[in-house]
Amino acid sequence: MLKNKILSFTILAIATYSASFIGGIATYTYKEPWYSSLIKSNLNPPDWIFGPVWTTLYLFMTIAIWSAWHKNTKSIDLIYLYFIHLFFNTTWSIIFFVFHNILLALINLVVLILFIVLLIYKYKDISRISFYLMIPYFLWCCYALVLNSTLLYLN
Repeated sequence: MLKNKILSFTILAIATYSASFIGGIATYTYKEPWYSSLIKSNLNPPDWIFGPVWTTLYLFMTIAIWSAWHKNTKSIDLIYLYFIHLFFNTTWSIIFFVFHNILLALINLVVLILFIVLLIYKYKDISRISFYLMIPYFLWCCYALVLNSTLLYLN
């Protein structure tokens, strides 16, 4: 039993952090000089904040899906929903930093937030830990929505 829990956590962590890795590569490779040339609001945090915040949020996401998976008699629909959500999470960085499309990135972010809300709703009845671990992620993405909207408006 313990082996299966460790294995499932490892697989979910690899999948989740793969999304992070892909987004990070897209950001690192295509961010400059374009991003520095954008007019940003005073709400933008310093760039060094994003790495630690996202690393923590990806850990919370991994624990959330893992806990819900084990408490929900291993519902594959929940895993599908999680992976669809990860797709939108990953594609935001590609749309924004690779294609420099602020409007499409904003639309992608709205879809991502809807999937986060759906996951939170699903987790609510399955695992309180999963439910609460998704709240910081939801709030951060709402903050990102404000930042993305501001960038669209200013540029």
